[in-house]
Amino acid sequence: MLTCHVISYRQAGFPLTPLWISHFTATSGIGCGLAQTLAALRQRRGGLVPCAFDTVDLPTFVGEVPGVDAVQLPPELGAFDCRNNRLAFLGLMQDGFADAVAAAVRKHGAQRIGLFLGTSTSGILQTELAYRRRDPVDGALPADFVYATTHNTFSVADFTRHCLGLTGPAVVVSSACSSSAKVFASARRMMAAGLIDAAVVGGVDSLCLTTLYGFNSLGLMSSQACRPFDIARDGISIGEAAAFALVERVPEHLDGNAVLLLGVGESSDAHHMSSPHPDGLGARIAMQDALEMAQLEAADIDYINLHGTATPSNDVAETKAVAAVFGSSTPCSSTKGATGHTLGAAGALEAVICALALQNDLLPGGLNTQQLDPLLPLNYLLENREQPARRVLSNSFGFGGTNCSLIFGRAG
Repeated sequence: MLTCHVISYRQAGFPLTPLWISHFTATSGIGCGLAQTLAALRQRRGGLVPCAFDTVDLPTFVGEVPGVDAVQLPPELGAFDCRNNRLAFLGLMQDGFADAVAAAVRKHGAQRIGLFLGTSTSGILQTELAYRRRDPVDGALPADFVYATTHNTFSVADFTRHCLGLTGPAVVVSSACSSSAKVFASARRMMAAGLIDAAVVGGVDSLCLTTLYGFNSLGLMSSQACRPFDIARDGISIGEAAAFALVERVPEHLDGNAVLLLGVGESSDAHHMSSPHPDGLGARIAMQDALEMAQLEAADIDYINLHGTATPSNDVAETKAVAAVFGSSTPCSSTKGATGHTLGAAGALEAVICALALQNDLLPGGLNTQQLDPLLPLNYLLENREQPARRVLSNSFGFGGTNCSLIFGRAG
């Protein structure tokens, strides 16, 4: 008989020294930059539209970022040209983020700032486009296709470090839908080890045919805008996003509205390649470890941004995990009804949404959900709640049972 062993990255007796999220930005189907993102959340305006991406012929909805194809990379970075890196560049240019990183470079030195990004498919669309232009005789890909700077998983980090002028450690995490949550953990460990003084973390994932047709083949796609935790939920809506944060050590004097990273929990239950553990075992451990690292109790969390993909099995498993740790009273919601599931960028995008929630006294209600599944006993918000929050938790769970929970809080 096979037994499931859950690997947990527990740090017993080693609480996280809070880290300062000094700057952050997000670009997704609901807007470019913080102002548009916050406005969409306040107005309960979603970004999911019927899919008209490229040649895709599927009855589904997507969270496409308008204008990505029109983005022009700087000439010196032309070798990196692909949709994923264009989306990354669009995101980096929002909210003065690149300027904030430049200031950090002047303070710490380019070699002392790490770069940790999450992605799932990176620039695979560039390969898909090149495949259409194969040589009709020998099937060779066109000479202008460069795998290393486009499709390669590391491409987005290589592009970003060149764009921002960083020379420190650069890492890409590709653990499916937990990728850009886990980068916060990677950055924390390297800062704790004294190898870097600050870090740029984030995630970038863009629409491509492989993702859309792949999830469709798994029977995981909804034919309408996804409905997390609805009794009639029937699958995900795929989105794309670029989200970034600058993580630094907490300075001596800090504004009370500043956002801190308080806790991180990671686990791997390895239950199934594409299905979560039915009892949410690894998810539960990730949340418990995040609370332990932050030295908090479940009652200290004011809001949970659920992974909430709107598939029947995921929402059940996450409900069991959340109920086991928090009970059924903590306000929670999934913002994927607004943005779609942005896969490798979801963790970073939802981290930014949590930061906005903390700074703007806004608990965002989930979109598209009409009738909550009575078998999922959560305090799921169907409408926005104007309410101060001091500490929030964000869940990101990926294929293969790779899980990550992050706890953010206000400094004051």
